[in-house]
Amino acid sequence: MTTVLLFHHAQGQTPGFLAFAQELRDAGHTVHAPDVYDRQTFATLDEGIAHAREIGFGEILRRGTEAATDLPSDIVYAGFSMGVMAAQSLTQTKPGARGALFYSACLAPSEFDSPWPADVPVQIHMMDGDPWAEEDRPAAEALVKEVEGAELFLYPGSGHLFADSSLPDFDEEAARLLKERTLAFLHQIG
Repeated sequence: MTTVLLFHHAQGQTPGFLAFAQELRDAGHTVHAPDVYDRQTFATLDEGIAHAREIGFGEILRRGTEAATDLPSDIVYAGFSMGVMAAQSLTQTKPGARGALFYSACLAPSEFDSPWPADVPVQIHMMDGDPWAEEDRPAAEALVKEVEGAELFLYPGSGHLFADSSLPDFDEEAARLLKERTLAFLHQIG
């Protein structure tokens, strides 16, 4: 099976995030889910983003990069929202990535020092009307046009963290489909 490095969103390692990681493990994958917030979680996305700003996004990226130091290079990098920053950076800058999974976010590949690596597939999952993804969706659409093996899945609705079962944005049907597509992607890579 596949090894995944999964980064949490701005609200931290919520019960829904941890449950998602466990579901991937239950399907037979090895999942590393580092806590870049030192066990802090936040009730709202705004509070979580305020905390991220206080720490500094550069520091969050450094912590994410450090989490990959002792892991093999041939893994899948994945992240929810803010966690996509570290996942995408590692995919583009650490040689050997097998794939990438971006949930509720995507950055332009030009944000990082390396172009998107050849032959590395990526899935991007977002809600069609997510107000938090106004900048991210165009980046995702551009990535899909530029990269062979890139897929963008848009789900009906406006929730941001729609796959986190412990948060108000949770959408059971969209989360089920996201998990199904994620597992198919990991199975295909593995």
